[in-house]
Amino acid sequence: MAPPSPGEPASTWTFLTHHARVLLEIARDPQVRLRDIADRIGITERAVQGIVSDLHREGYLTRGKVGRRNHYTLNLERGFRYPTEAGLPVGLLIDLFTQRDLPPGHAPAGAATVPGDAAAHRSGAAASR
Repeated sequence: MAPPSPGEPASTWTFLTHHARVLLEIARDPQVRLRDIADRIGITERAVQGIVSDLHREGYLTRGKVGRRNHYTLNLERGFRYPTEAGLPVGLLIDLFTQRDLPPGHAPAGAATVPGDAAAHRSGAAASR
């Protein structure tokens, strides 16, 4: 498909849904504020609240408090929702995007960890996914 002509609006679709983007932001920082997620991905804070509720209800994350801040724990063993990918854990997507800019053998600073994930435990990350 050719790029849009001058004056023609560019296509607005993307490969990742807002749900995937919210999950990625939480994986990068388990104590992230919903306002900050909204700013980073370009949607409203209310939309982020709805997405976090969806992810919580479907078992992709749990919420807790650390001081006055929310803290999220991800369940990265949970499979994708679409039938053709249902057998794959969402942790694969998280790993792909949270580790893409790292040298081999390094986990992202402050990223959540998966129980039993030796590489993440070596990094000293305190949060669990």
